[in-house]
This record gives sequence, C-alpha cells and structure tokens, in this order.
Amino acid sequence: MCGRFALTISSADLRDIFSGLDLDDFPARYNIAPTQPILVVIAGEGREQGSNLADRRAVLVRWGLTPAWVKDPKEFPLLINARAETAIGKASFRAAMRHRRVLIPASGFYEWHRPAKESGEKPQAYWIRPRRGGVIAFAGLMETWSSADGSEVDTGAILTTSANAGISAIHDRMPVVIKPEDFSRWLDCKTQEPREVVDLMQPVQDDFFEAIPVSDRVNKVANMGPDLHEPVVIEKLPRQPEKQRPDDGQLSFF
Repeated sequence: MCGRFALTISSADLRDIFSGLDLDDFPARYNIAPTQPILVVIAGEGREQGSNLADRRAVLVRWGLTPAWVKDPKEFPLLINARAETAIGKASFRAAMRHRRVLIPASGFYEWHRPAKESGEKPQAYWIRPRRGGVIAFAGLMETWSSADGSEVDTGAILTTSANAGISAIHDRMPVVIKPEDFSRWLDCKTQEPREVVDLMQPVQDDFFEAIPVSDRVNKVANMGPDLHEPVVIEKLPRQPEKQRPDDGQLSFF
C-alpha cells in the first residue's frame, strides 16, 4: 500500500517534467498523509493551435477517493489506494478508471516493514525514493463527490500493484509508477479504455527504487520537516534465550 509520500521538488522543475504544466509555486511537503490535499495532473481541455506543449492541468484533490454514488461519506471507508488488479471491475473505481485517470507527482513514498512478533524485530519505517533522484508519477484516480446541497469535493486515490523484488522484503504492495513516455496514454481517457492501459499498471523494475530506513517520526502528521529523510541505524530486539526441555535436554524455541 501507500500511506504517506512526499513531494519536495520545485514547482519550476515540476512544470518542466510535465511539459509546461500550468502550476503555481508550492512549498516542499515531506509528510503527505491521507485526507490532506494532494497535487494531481489531469488531461486539459485543449491548448491553442500550434502549441507544442502537452495539454495538462494541475489540480488539488483530497487524498481519499469517494465514489460519486456514495450518499454519506461519513459512512464510507476512506479509499486512499486502489488495487490495480481489480480497479477496472470494482464499483468504487470503475468510473474513475474509465473517465478520470490522473498522475500524482511524488519525490518518493514511505513504507513500514512490520515483521512477525516472534522474529524479534521492531517495525521499521523506510523512505523509498528513485535511485537516480528526481520526481516520479504515481498512477492515480480522481472522483468528484457532490453533496445534496450542491457542494463538490474532488477526491483521489493511488493505484498499487504487487511489490517488485527490491521492495517485497519491506511490503508486498507498492504504488504503480507511470513513466514519462506513458504520461499521455495514461491520461487519455477519450481514446484509451481501461483495458488498453493495463500494461502500464505493472511493478517498476527491481532496481528503480532505493529504500532508506528512517525514524518513526513520520507516523505523526505534525512532523513535516526534511529531517524525516535522515537515515537511521536499524535496531533489532535481542533474541530471547532458548528454553531447555527438562525431560529430554533438547533445545526448544517454544
């Protein structure tokens, strides 16, 4: 899954990466959490004739998708992630997969390794970023929920897939990464049906990311500084001494 991420690249660099994206300046964000506003890139409504720039717009949405058919969001679970394997057919995501696919810029994401209690290891947070640096684009979905009084809320979710070999030791899921050469195809909901972009929803290559152990301060949304990315030394709990059976003198782990 993806429960926290960061976007620390400058708005100028982001405009370049997304081909002239119309975007205001924004501060670096080191700890983006569910229900907070997130920046998403959507297909635009058409540029002037002769423009050689991609037709894209940036908007803010709440992280946590609410399908249009939901009557009361308070009684509906917060959908921060959507499984790529089932999103096409699942009622909560079907319409967004067909009509509102988006890109979610990120500098990287956080993941927690939660080992079994008997392993003697503590849960460990990791900052996972592109090995070569820069920004990435998660595959995302967007939905606009309208209340009975006519007010609207734009919401979004990140698509996830099975973890690759580089991440699977930490977690069994990871965000879907869309490569720059595939931006236009992913965003094109007019000519590209969901089944035609299934090939884009695959785990990124095994060596694409590097995972850096960091402190558990990222668990608190109030912590928002660059110190969240500082590496820490992984500490393991001391192994419990093996017990001896009084009847046969053999060692036992139980």
